[in-house]
Amino acid sequence: MLLGIDVGGTHTDSVLLQDRTIVAKAKVATDTADILGSVLRATCAVADVERLKRVERIVLSTTVLTNAVAQDQLDRVGLVVMNGPGVAPADLPLAGETTIVAGYMNHRGIEAEAPDEPELNALADAFARDGIGHVAIVGKFSSRNPLHELCAAKIFVARARHVSLGHQLSGQLNFPRRIATAYLNEALWSLHARFVEQLAGYLAEIGIDVPLYILKADGGTIEVARSRDCPVQTILSGPAASIMGVLPLVPTDVDCVSIDIGGTTTDIALFAHGAPLLQPQGADIGGHRTLVRGLLTRSMALGGDSQVRVIDRRLVIGPERQGSAMAFGGPCPTPTDALIASGRADFGDKAKAAQAMADLARDLGRTPEETATAVVAQACDHIADHVRGMVAEVNAKPVYTIHELLEGRVIAPKRLIAVGGPAPCMADEIGVRLGMPALVPPNHDVANACGAAMARTTVELNLVADTEAKIMSIAELGERVKIPKRFTDEDVIAAGRERLLRIAREAGAREEDLAVEVTDRQSFNVVRGQFNSGRNIRVRVQIKPGLTHAGTGPSEVRP
Repeated sequence: MLLGIDVGGTHTDSVLLQDRTIVAKAKVATDTADILGSVLRATCAVADVERLKRVERIVLSTTVLTNAVAQDQLDRVGLVVMNGPGVAPADLPLAGETTIVAGYMNHRGIEAEAPDEPELNALADAFARDGIGHVAIVGKFSSRNPLHELCAAKIFVARARHVSLGHQLSGQLNFPRRIATAYLNEALWSLHARFVEQLAGYLAEIGIDVPLYILKADGGTIEVARSRDCPVQTILSGPAASIMGVLPLVPTDVDCVSIDIGGTTTDIALFAHGAPLLQPQGADIGGHRTLVRGLLTRSMALGGDSQVRVIDRRLVIGPERQGSAMAFGGPCPTPTDALIASGRADFGDKAKAAQAMADLARDLGRTPEETATAVVAQACDHIADHVRGMVAEVNAKPVYTIHELLEGRVIAPKRLIAVGGPAPCMADEIGVRLGMPALVPPNHDVANACGAAMARTTVELNLVADTEAKIMSIAELGERVKIPKRFTDEDVIAAGRERLLRIAREAGAREEDLAVEVTDRQSFNVVRGQFNSGRNIRVRVQIKPGLTHAGTGPSEVRP
């Protein structure tokens, strides 16, 4: 059996899956002040201890870190950057919070300027005096040679609570994005570390010893303990869960769009003939352009519990959420109240929902029935407008799926898949506005928890081989190994495959899920004078993202 838990801003959902069947599912209110308590309640709602003992693994998706970024609940970080020439410090991200120090590598990973150890020691002392316990260290071209970052870390680690190094978080090139990635990782480290410690207590509380995973932004899983030092990879796990949850439903013959209508937000994703789109350079998180590998999603501040007001005789929906719908004891009118009052939804207190619409109707000069219809129509209009905007944005750039670049591809969705609590009440109207049929799958209300439960363990590695220097570097592992002069592209791929499989197995991946694919492969001649003196080979390999063969998503599960 597999247990999936999705911690949303409004509800925490849980599903227990066995042999492609939902054995049990539950939805409990999320207590943002007690996330662990919410997870425990969601777990106990679907299984007792004896049933939990038969669980093979537990996977969580969570908005804890996403919300921390959105609310600027970040720890102060000492950001140490080895910049070198070429980029003005003022043009780097987080320039006002950055300390530039000596030392940098060139583009081949060869030392161009050594670090200044007295300078680094003095800075470490200054951070300690100022109470800065979190340090992020990023060196230029550290993905080609991490030596400077490692040397600096030895100085800071003795005086800091924790240190993040840029090369360990991504082996891709892009110095500014690596700075933002390392900064966010360290700014969130304490919050995530506490969460990891609580989850260890969670397993003890429910009395079982079972592998515990958390969903990453790319739709893959990572063991919770391993995620402790790379919390930035787990930001956006909530939207990723939505994509993995609908993946089994996505047609492979046409493009489609999915929407996940929650209580607080609606998440939108696009699929090109069955493959989810990817943010190729890295995810944008709270205004920070990072190197975090992430699925392409857009989140809009409109959900079933968004506050509805009348301003200057006009309806305004969101972006705030003040609580539950009035039909469930909340303080103000919401789209959920409109769905109930208009007869589209059959749950909650209908009298309170009608009163919510009557309160709005007085300020609009309409009947409560007209007001309810107008609220639903406006909510559907907003979602459809955001879908169209996302399609236009995607088509203005090269299109990347999670597996490949689609040269010259235009995304033209022909079907809509809607999940989330309000989905059955709104999907058809949104589909009409978009000119496409809408599908609301069975178990739409727990699709995210299903997606989390079924996601594979994923790993990505970036390898760079310099046959002239006879060195191959693997940034994420901090490895620099000697290679023969005649090392080929296939040799680099084989080395990446061997390490990738080893890491994935150590992380608990199933053998049947270990599909390795090459997502980037480049090779350049190194010319000295008029002669070819070697090759520069760059390869990116990954465990293919997708759903584990242990079961299926909500399209095939049976209630």
